Amino acid sequence: MTLCAGEFICRFLLHVLPPGFHRIRHYGLLAGSARKASLALARELLNVAPPPDEDTPEDPADVRPPCPCCGGRMVVIERFERWCQSRAPPASRAPNRENAP
Repeated sequence: MTLCAGEFICRFLLHVLPPGFHRIRHYGLLAGSARKASLALARELLNVAPPPDEDTPEDPADVRPPCPCCGGRMVVIERFERWCQSRAPPASRAPNRENAP
C-alpha cells in the first residue's frame, strides 16, 4: 500500500497517546494472574465445555540429555565423579585382525 505523507502521519498519530495517558498492554480476560479464573468464569457464563486437562502427561518425559550437535537424545554410558579421572588406555594393544602377527 502506498500512502501520501499526510495520510501516513494521520494513521501513525492514531497510535500515539496524548500526554498524561499510560498504555495498558495486559488488560482484560487474559490479564496476568487472573487469567485462569477469568477464562473459567467466561466459559461458565457462555455454557462452554471446559478444555481437556493437559496437566497430565501421557508419555513419561525423556530424561536423557539432548546432543549439543544434532539435538537427538544421548545415551549416557558412564559418568565420572568430579575428583576421579578416567583411566588411561591399556599399555599393550589387544590382538585383533589388523595388528595380529
